[in-house]
Amino acid sequence: MTTTGHASADQLAEQLSATTLLRFATAGSVDDGKSTLVGRLLHDSKSVLTDQLEAVERASLGRGQDTPDLALLTDGLRAEREQGITIDVAYRYFATPRRRFILADTPGHVQYTRNMVTGASTAELAVVLVDARNGVVEQTRRHAAVAALLRVPHVVLAVNKMDLVEYAEPVFAAIAEEFTAYAASLGVPEVTAIPISALAGDNVVEPSGHMDWYGGPTVLEHLETVAVSHDLSGCPARFPVQYVIRPQSAEHPDYRGYAGQIASGVLRVGEAVTVLPSGRTSTIEGIDALGESVDIAWAPQSVTIRLADDVDVSRGDLIAPSSGVPASTQDVEATVCHVADRPLTVGQRVLLKHTTRTVKAIVKDIPSRLTLDDLSQHPAPGQLVANDIGRVTVRTAEPLALDAYRDSRRTGSFILIDPADGTTLSAGMAGDSFAAEPPPAPADAQDAAADEGWDF
Repeated sequence: MTTTGHASADQLAEQLSATTLLRFATAGSVDDGKSTLVGRLLHDSKSVLTDQLEAVERASLGRGQDTPDLALLTDGLRAEREQGITIDVAYRYFATPRRRFILADTPGHVQYTRNMVTGASTAELAVVLVDARNGVVEQTRRHAAVAALLRVPHVVLAVNKMDLVEYAEPVFAAIAEEFTAYAASLGVPEVTAIPISALAGDNVVEPSGHMDWYGGPTVLEHLETVAVSHDLSGCPARFPVQYVIRPQSAEHPDYRGYAGQIASGVLRVGEAVTVLPSGRTSTIEGIDALGESVDIAWAPQSVTIRLADDVDVSRGDLIAPSSGVPASTQDVEATVCHVADRPLTVGQRVLLKHTTRTVKAIVKDIPSRLTLDDLSQHPAPGQLVANDIGRVTVRTAEPLALDAYRDSRRTGSFILIDPADGTTLSAGMAGDSFAAEPPPAPADAQDAAADEGWDF
């Protein structure tokens, strides 16, 4: 196979600097052809470096294959190549003249649910792959549920291996109808169904000549044109303080600024603000960005805020407009995906990290575990193990100003950490989930965490 026309490193760098960005994740059951789809997408969009393609050609010939196995472009781990499955999340960066992309290629196995949560947590679009011969299966429903749980705004249903069902429109239509109905029941706002053959290249980058009954976009065309809003300025302003700047130099003897990245919204000089959790108020006296003073700044800019009053502000505090202050609480109710191999149990002492703030906390209750197969709630499981998704109530030592995850994916999320060794235990989403609330756990379970120094 010729490598003519594939990108050089300089060409890719030029493309990556010139266009807007879309983050998206892929998910599919075992043998649905997800790695082949990603490989085809990279290959046909001329986003594969020549030496990468040559390495794939050599590996494919070594396996006795006449044509390059494009799945090898993404299955980078040796265990993945040997087993023919995707195990870990792999991030791929590529670009076309119309848009830049960060692709999170996530595993399909149920035991790697936590990996999909990791990959999809920042995605604005999810591509869910389905084998046309098998239709919507249990793992497909899990992937749709995770996308809904993480509030991914756009979902693409890629019905793959259409070449193996003779490109039959009724097969595609039945699968699309079933998946769309299920996704709608989860609250997924938008589903775009596309019939494809990743192996043959039908409707991945180029339109298929075998499915003239389909008049929609190819996968790449949809990725290039889907309306994705990066404008966080319409959300309430949130500024987690990362660092306090006090140079105390002869040139700036009285300078005191608070550096960080604006998580959402717009901040203006002269605006009344409140510092949380203390509740102290002041006015923005100045905003410094890239060494210059500006009158206005917006997410996701990194800036330094100067306040008019001498207010006690430190790392982990949150600055917000006084007109839209988030509620502070020490009782956090959330949905979490447990990612650690060790279980999460009632009464366990943890650290909770929200934006730049880390506080001591106790798991007071685990009311339910979510069964992704049918979205049923298993009440009072007592613990969550790796890949479990469940509801938790956490009591923190200090108040936290969390937004609901449905309102802000950035300031409504947090992680639970093992205080002993710093291991990440669970990824949390504050507020309600799409599933019905379970009955409360027995009161005695909520008191199991009593321990000096951790009983809040």
